[in-house]
Amino acid sequence: MGCTTSVPDGASETPEERKLRIDFPDMGYGGDFEKEYKLTSVLGSGAFSTVRQGVRHQTGEKYAVKCVTKSELSSEDKEALLDEIDILKAMDHPGIIKLYDHFDEEKYHYLVLEAMDGGELFDRIVAKKFYNEFEARECIRSILSALSYIHHGKIAHRDLKPENLLLATLTNDNDVKIADFGFAKKCSTQNCLKTQCGTPGYVAPEILEGREYDYAADMWSIGVIMYIIIGGYPPFYEDNQNLLFKKIKRGDYEFHPEFWNDISTDAKDLISKCITVDPNKRISCADAVTHPWMGRDKRILSSQDLAKNLQQFKRFNAKRKFKAGVKTVMAHNRMKNLMEGLRAAADEENGKTKAGAGDGPPEYAPPPSY
Repeated sequence: MGCTTSVPDGASETPEERKLRIDFPDMGYGGDFEKEYKLTSVLGSGAFSTVRQGVRHQTGEKYAVKCVTKSELSSEDKEALLDEIDILKAMDHPGIIKLYDHFDEEKYHYLVLEAMDGGELFDRIVAKKFYNEFEARECIRSILSALSYIHHGKIAHRDLKPENLLLATLTNDNDVKIADFGFAKKCSTQNCLKTQCGTPGYVAPEILEGREYDYAADMWSIGVIMYIIIGGYPPFYEDNQNLLFKKIKRGDYEFHPEFWNDISTDAKDLISKCITVDPNKRISCADAVTHPWMGRDKRILSSQDLAKNLQQFKRFNAKRKFKAGVKTVMAHNRMKNLMEGLRAAADEENGKTKAGAGDGPPEYAPPPSY
């Protein structure tokens, strides 16, 4: 799997380039992509794709290149990939990762994407020594601005989670960009989507229940993300995935006083309006952008120290990163795993399985005494 770096005839290779060419020998040279770009280091990998750093020959500019192996794609995967490409081509917002180019070649699709040198948003937050509600608000403002643009275009992202919130640079904490549109879908009418997809812990209850839905499902995910960014831990946590899904479907969460008493009422109000079980009563992204919390005075929010919450955040993020490493080999089964979890939860409710069926690793150990 994967794709190799381009080595034009007669060109010299560095030791790194030679290693990459040997590690990925199945790609031929001379295609249109190789005329435009050279691939270097591996940035990440999935079930049927590898993300590599790409350098444009003409300018020396660096990009992230998603190399998708065609032979590994099912018909559903091909359709999803083409949807992703079409959607990204139509996106033009500073808070959304940009697709600069796409090459459809014999063995691979190459998606030339904006380089995200700043890494994941959550990793940046936990690296902070000091953290306050104003900083949290500004991160969330950036995310909501981008999501409002997406929803205005009648598109549902359907997989909003920490791993898909990236930073463009190492210096600007608020230059957040939404990435990974692999599950994104056009949603021209209300409740026009049926596919059960997403990530446990962030997925909306209407998706878990198998009901038709629309981009309101994204607002549930944003509510969960907001809760974590401010509180430092997720609103829904259970060692047993079936119990986790039950909590999500009931909207069973709370603002624990130890971590939320000093948080502004407006912040908690916005989260509550996002994590609302009935999607018809859930706040829209357009309304979230203009919520009173977004207009609260900087000095007031800056005085709301989140030091205790930041320590919780660091513990949560460490567990999340560990889980991500363990699950890398199962990345291609995201939808399959969700569906199996849903079936197991349904069977348990019907008395067909013992409690514990479909267990997954703990999402998070809740704060002490809760």
